[in-house]
Amino acid sequence: MKYLPSQIIALLQKNKTKQDLRILVKFIVVLLTLVTVYSILFHVIMVHHEGRSYSWVAGVYWTLVTMSTLGFGDIIFHTDLGLIFSLVVLLSGVVFLLVMLPFTFIQFFYAPWLEAQSKSRTIRSLPENTADHVIIVGIDPICLSLVGKLKQYGRNSYLVVGEQQAAQGLHEQGFKVVLGELDDIETYRRIQADKAALIVVNHTEDKINTNIVYTLRELCEKTPIVSNASDDDSVDILELAGSSHVYQFTKMLGQSLARRVLGVSMRANIIGRFDELLIAEVPAMRSSLEGKTILESRLRELTGITVAGVWERGKYKVPLPDTMISASTVLVLAGSDQQLAMYDEKFGGYATSEAPVLILGGGRVGRAAADTLKARGVVYKIVEKNVRAIKGAEDEYVHGSAADLDTLRKAGIDAAPSVIVTTHDDDMNIYLTIYCRRLRPDIQIITRATLDRNISKLHRAGADLVMSYASLGVTSITNYLLQDNTLMVSEGLNIFKMPAPKKLVGKTLEQSNIRQKTGCNVIAIDSKGRLNINPSPGSAIDPDAELIMIGNAEAEQCFMGSFTNGD
Repeated sequence: MKYLPSQIIALLQKNKTKQDLRILVKFIVVLLTLVTVYSILFHVIMVHHEGRSYSWVAGVYWTLVTMSTLGFGDIIFHTDLGLIFSLVVLLSGVVFLLVMLPFTFIQFFYAPWLEAQSKSRTIRSLPENTADHVIIVGIDPICLSLVGKLKQYGRNSYLVVGEQQAAQGLHEQGFKVVLGELDDIETYRRIQADKAALIVVNHTEDKINTNIVYTLRELCEKTPIVSNASDDDSVDILELAGSSHVYQFTKMLGQSLARRVLGVSMRANIIGRFDELLIAEVPAMRSSLEGKTILESRLRELTGITVAGVWERGKYKVPLPDTMISASTVLVLAGSDQQLAMYDEKFGGYATSEAPVLILGGGRVGRAAADTLKARGVVYKIVEKNVRAIKGAEDEYVHGSAADLDTLRKAGIDAAPSVIVTTHDDDMNIYLTIYCRRLRPDIQIITRATLDRNISKLHRAGADLVMSYASLGVTSITNYLLQDNTLMVSEGLNIFKMPAPKKLVGKTLEQSNIRQKTGCNVIAIDSKGRLNINPSPGSAIDPDAELIMIGNAEAEQCFMGSFTNGD
């Protein structure tokens, strides 16, 4: 065993309060007193009532075997008084030895031992040579998803947790967890925070985030710190406390949901920038592209842009000439400012509607979506159960449950062009998505997902577009960390720059077969500082060129394995 009795006693003395120790001492005193009293009464009854004599050792022996319910029967009483006394000793023994003694053992010995075992498996400090790691303070879906994403890029990350039980649970799930007080500078000194590549502070409360950032800045003057703010007023305060960058993930999610509403525009939504190269998304629903193949759309011929990828109900696909563009397709476009402007001129336009866009849920995400729609002149209605949220803005809200048909009809579900589902409960979002799709098979449904594992479920439920809260946060933080050579434009889709492999030097893009072999799409070539956006198939790959490609993680790994191994 790892802990000897003497070590357990030391743990007991160190961790238990004086009140607990007094309870233990009282229990032992009462038990010893009972044994002594029963032994004396045994002799009194045996000698003066039954006329038999036993030694004091026999008295203690009889008391213990009777209290422990063993009752060997070698020493028994024959009178009623003796039998009654035996019952009293037996019942008190059941209470003290079979109930209270095990409880005392568990409370004061076994539980401390288990706690010591748990603490021994939880990290409290890192070696002094630890550097270039990522420290994550928080355990929400963004933080947990970020750990997996950083692992793909070979980055070590550690979750800082303040509660033993939570730390132990995360440790059992395979996370690297550090246990320590979140606002104690010693916690971060022990894990070499001043040598970290990045510190992410994403607690649930802005006040706690401010305290943590301010504590970290006392130790880490140059280490970049990014944090999350729930309220607008907290952004400036977190920056004053020392945050290098402050995100508002709920607000960003609401804005992203609103930008994809058909009532806003049919134009390309820019989701990423890599030097002069822009990446945009555009839903094909109700556009002139719907029902055509990529070859038939003639997008490259008419605008110069490249279809870099295709999202089909949450799944990324490599675009091929015969790929069909359906109502549920979201095209990922790559091009310059001029090329995207050309696309907007030929295929964009606006899909206006007098009926309001429905927003189900008036929380932070719902209000952010509403503000975005309002700024663009789009009429909307928010369905909200909380009366306090509605007070003072009755024209914009409809009070009631989004699962109630009368409430939805009052809000305008029968004529609305789009509905945005924004609650933080994925179960409710799936429920509402199924309900809205059944009521209006032709409506555009844009849904929020808190956990990535529910994205596919929401698409199956009938959502046309799903935006993940966890993915949005992970994408933003990862781009901040890897901004030089990699850009995540959405979860599972990256833009990355790589020097031209020796195996490809001197070949044209057509001869290299990069897309066919790996699934990566070359969207630009940087040669001697000149950026060739959407190069033609006949473009040559020079020795000093850098290829800018787009693809998911599997495609990127496939490219590395196919062309860079052995260079």
